[in-house]
Amino acid sequence: MKSLMITKYGDINSSLEEQDIPIPVAEANQILIRTYSSSFNPYDYMIVNGDFKAMGKISFPVGIGRDVCGIVEKVGKNVRKFKVGDKVYSRINESLVGTMSEYVLSNDKDTALMPSNLSFDESASIPLVGLTTYQALVDIAKLSKGEKILIHAGSGGIGTFAIQLAKHLGAHVTTTTSTKNTSFVKELGADKVIDYTSENYLDEGAVFDVVFDTLGGEHNLNSFEVIKNGGRVVSLKGTIDSITAKQLGFNKLIQMIIAFQARKVFKAASKKNASYRYLAMSPNGEQLKKITKLCESGAIKPIIDKTYNFEEAIQALEYLSKGHAKGKVIVKIRE
Repeated sequence: MKSLMITKYGDINSSLEEQDIPIPVAEANQILIRTYSSSFNPYDYMIVNGDFKAMGKISFPVGIGRDVCGIVEKVGKNVRKFKVGDKVYSRINESLVGTMSEYVLSNDKDTALMPSNLSFDESASIPLVGLTTYQALVDIAKLSKGEKILIHAGSGGIGTFAIQLAKHLGAHVTTTTSTKNTSFVKELGADKVIDYTSENYLDEGAVFDVVFDTLGGEHNLNSFEVIKNGGRVVSLKGTIDSITAKQLGFNKLIQMIIAFQARKVFKAASKKNASYRYLAMSPNGEQLKKITKLCESGAIKPIIDKTYNFEEAIQALEYLSKGHAKGKVIVKIRE
């Protein structure tokens, strides 16, 4: 089968190539998916760049992509929830990474039937951003009706989903974006838009119950400047906390280093009596089923920026890496 593979660390054009590899075999609790659509996420080009070298050694060549949508081709002997012919989607386990392929394996527990009202392309846009946002806002932040939330980068893949989910939960949503995207995020449901090209979200003051930090860097620490006393900050790119460090399997030495690096963040959190978590999302088929219902009810609508053919997958990732996508970038593996 054809599969897009990372051959080395480096720039996107020279580090990726299409290769012919064997079709994987489903183990007892896995399903083999005939891929129709997949989507890229920023994590993909960050891996190519070598941003996560410290987290573990990669043996090249290795697959790329974590979102998949397609039709069940085969099921493992213990699989009962799915059958051949089912239309499914998944954010696959890290051990199975490589959804830019004609066939993909997924653990049955990480898989769900795709929304009945969506296409393969639309469904492929959902798993990673949907699960990340659900786990951030529902599981960790426990965002509730009437609360105020600040969502950074509202026009991106995560941001577009987060605005819609936060509104569904009954929150008052403020988001940051550039001038050209202000109308776009308002249409998604944002109550207030901060144009970062001419405004500063720090001027809002300490008014937010929750900050969803999708940017990291200076925004990580600045979150505590705008959080209420007792508020919650959830970050995707900021300082790793001790709970997540253990979740990621870091040894005690690395955990000690992380704790030392995190002291400024936790000092800022302590001053506000606030909670802080770095989210490393986990594949979860049961949560995907809940997201499916939200999509079928119309509460969540997939936002797709561009769709590329399989032969254009490298071009698709290069486009996403520029940071200007409004929503998700899809790769159509087959018609």
